[in-house]
Amino acid sequence: MDPPDYFQLENLTLDRGAITYPVCMEWKEKPEGSLFHLANIFLVLGFMGGSGFYGSLYLFSFLGLGFFCSSIWAWSDACTTDTFSWSFALFAICVLQIVHVAYRLRSVTFDKEYQDLYNYMFKRLGVSLTHYGMVVACSDGVIHTIENDHCFAMEGKTPIDKLSILLSGRVRVTVNGEFLHDIHPYQFLESPEWDSLRPAEEGIFQVTLRAENSCKYVCWRRKKLYLLFAKHRYIAKVFALLVRNDIAEKLFSLNDKAVGGCGFRYDLRLPSFCYVAPPESEPTDVYLRVPEKRTHPPQTPT
Repeated sequence: MDPPDYFQLENLTLDRGAITYPVCMEWKEKPEGSLFHLANIFLVLGFMGGSGFYGSLYLFSFLGLGFFCSSIWAWSDACTTDTFSWSFALFAICVLQIVHVAYRLRSVTFDKEYQDLYNYMFKRLGVSLTHYGMVVACSDGVIHTIENDHCFAMEGKTPIDKLSILLSGRVRVTVNGEFLHDIHPYQFLESPEWDSLRPAEEGIFQVTLRAENSCKYVCWRRKKLYLLFAKHRYIAKVFALLVRNDIAEKLFSLNDKAVGGCGFRYDLRLPSFCYVAPPESEPTDVYLRVPEKRTHPPQTPT
């Protein structure tokens, strides 16, 4: 039986020679124009941007320049309409992002005292302006003052209900009328007291803090600051680092007060140093004084 006519008319066999792949027959004699290379250079620089407001400005600025140069390069070739459209659309998106980030950066502004505090303490730790704005908002943006010879805290009377940083002036710290050390600008006023209490505990100052001249400081209430710590663990870690570093600096400043019976200075950093509360009958001037060591044991009479 002969096959139908339509099988004879249609050849259903696969012609392997009919499938061809595009092959670059010859390379261009000249490379792409300078705009093409400049666009890719801007794109490479743009992807090196960091985080934060300034990192975003850097990123979108170079990406915008790269896409702008790419769109100009694509416009010069009539056969690259799609390339031009995508490049120009991405350039427009980058411009919108730059405007948005610049507006947010301008809206995050602080008073001179808060800006100096950020530059001196928080900026070197890499704290962004967004997180620092939360810290400033927690303090209500208020700068407090202490007049000359007025007390910030009194020994055994003032409750520990806030955390403060001295912005200007100098504060004298005493205990039982004895001088301990001075507190200088950009140091915490009550870092040892703050670190010694748990969030749910209450306490009072064991030292007196008196202003030696007109001082300014910023403070955060305990409850508000702990609520901020609960919401943002990063801010809690930053404050823990700052407070403990401040305590270490104050501890080292007390080395001059630790004097032994022979008149030598005792290093508080040594592990053998400890403070033992004296009996009630003994005077209180043994604070920060190292007990003398006997060189020979007492001899018993024979």
